Amino acid sequence: MTDAEGRKPQSDEARSVFTPPTGVMAPAEPESSTTSEFAVPEGLAVPRTGTESETTSEFALPEGLDVAPPPPVETEGSAFSTPSTYSAKQTAAFTPASGIPLVSLAKDVPWQDRMRTMLRMPVTERPAPEPVQRHDEAGPAVPRVLDLTLRIGELLLAGGEGAEDVEAAMFAVCRSYGLDRCEPNVTFTLLSISHQPSLVDDPVTASRTVRRRSPDYTRLAAVYQLVDDLSDDETHVSLEEAYRRLAEIRRNRHPYPGWALTAASGLLAGAASVLVGGGFLVFVSAAIGAMLGDRLAWLCAGRGLPEFYQFTVAATPPAAIGVALTLGHVDVKASAVITGGLFALLPGRALVAGVQDGLTGFYITASARLLEVLYFFVGIVAGVLTVLYFGVQLGARLNPDAALGVSDDPLWQIAASMLLSLAFAVLLQQERSTVLMATLNGGVAWVVYGAMHYTGDISPVVSTTAAAGLVGLFGQLLARYRFASALPYTTAAIGPLLPGSATYFGLLGIAQNEVDSGLTSLTKAVALAMAIAIGVNLGSEISRIFLRIGSAEKRRAAKRTRGF
Repeated sequence: MTDAEGRKPQSDEARSVFTPPTGVMAPAEPESSTTSEFAVPEGLAVPRTGTESETTSEFALPEGLDVAPPPPVETEGSAFSTPSTYSAKQTAAFTPASGIPLVSLAKDVPWQDRMRTMLRMPVTERPAPEPVQRHDEAGPAVPRVLDLTLRIGELLLAGGEGAEDVEAAMFAVCRSYGLDRCEPNVTFTLLSISHQPSLVDDPVTASRTVRRRSPDYTRLAAVYQLVDDLSDDETHVSLEEAYRRLAEIRRNRHPYPGWALTAASGLLAGAASVLVGGGFLVFVSAAIGAMLGDRLAWLCAGRGLPEFYQFTVAATPPAAIGVALTLGHVDVKASAVITGGLFALLPGRALVAGVQDGLTGFYITASARLLEVLYFFVGIVAGVLTVLYFGVQLGARLNPDAALGVSDDPLWQIAASMLLSLAFAVLLQQERSTVLMATLNGGVAWVVYGAMHYTGDISPVVSTTAAAGLVGLFGQLLARYRFASALPYTTAAIGPLLPGSATYFGLLGIAQNEVDSGLTSLTKAVALAMAIAIGVNLGSEISRIFLRIGSAEKRRAAKRTRGF
């Protein structure tokens, strides 16, 4: 069947399901219905570039859309290569997000004070480093700088320096070579330091163990001089030069021979016996006993015995001589002989360093140092008690009151205290240029103690604290004036204040079955030792806070004098 025009009508079955219904206008199809998934969606206006060419690739990015370039491919490097983000140039320092203002450090103070101030600050609040040593753009090798820092810290810690001062020196070395993100950590036997170049780089950590500790203040002063030169903006020391100087410091021999150390030990014991009322015979007896003890200790050290047994053996000769004089009915104060011998053995510097570490927040190191002092003290107690026990069994009548008297001549006491400090300085291997000042400082300490205790009838603990405070104050002033360590000026000066007589009285009371009186005397000895440590630390802190001794002009003039 056809219509009027002769066309055959289409049935419903003949229509496609995709054919628009009748009356609905179909959209005009573009010339090409094939589109890319990367094409700009319809309706999105793209600004024209103004060029004549209208043809664009379907993979072209829309104009105005910026895509970051791909990150560079990181190649695997060695642990000794310089990090890619390291720069030896000075970087700008910004105020932290918490709003804490930038801290500026004065340059006219010693490097110890500046480094100590930064160590006591949080890491985010520390000011940016000021490059001191000149290097190329790549900067020094980080592992070598860390190794040099650890070796310097090892010498300082082995020489008896406090934990905070060791960390300050290590921090100064790192910052002098441009490593600002460093964290040193000092314990009693382990040194470690960690450096992180940036927040995205892996940290580099190194450590070093301190096996032996022997006081040598000449070597200590040389190490401080090296750190001072590294921290100076006018003295440029390369890594190779620093390593060479450090090797020379380690190879240098002690300034005093062995026989001089033995003689100094005898003089120290003799001067201490005079301070507690002894005469010439007591002086000679105490000196002989101390020298014998020193030689026995050297013998034990050569055989590899621990220091505990060395102290035990060294304490027996003075006690044996005192007991022998009593058994021989010699008119001499045997207690003064034994007390003088104990002065040469008391670990005064270790005690002061332990208390100082505790006061500055290094509790682990302080506990270890005080535990070492306790072991040394127990060794001395064991040696003296053994001799006193056999002496009492043999009928020796040791009277503690015989050693309580002091000389009536103040000048004689002052001379004995200065001789004691002089001998102590020699035992500590100090430089000859510092021995005189340490000797005078010890005389001042005894003058203050004697004036307060014997003349003013003030408690011995309070008198000891005041005298030790002046020792710490004067020692810190001399150290700041010379930009050196304060140990050579303070350690030997506290020698006359050590509680040798109180220690002996406590041991004698225990040996005579008078435990209560013995413990009372030992408690007094501990109190005096703590007073010495706290006084020295307090005097040092007062000098740092309120006094400004030493300036940049004096420092530069001193370096020009030395030829730098």
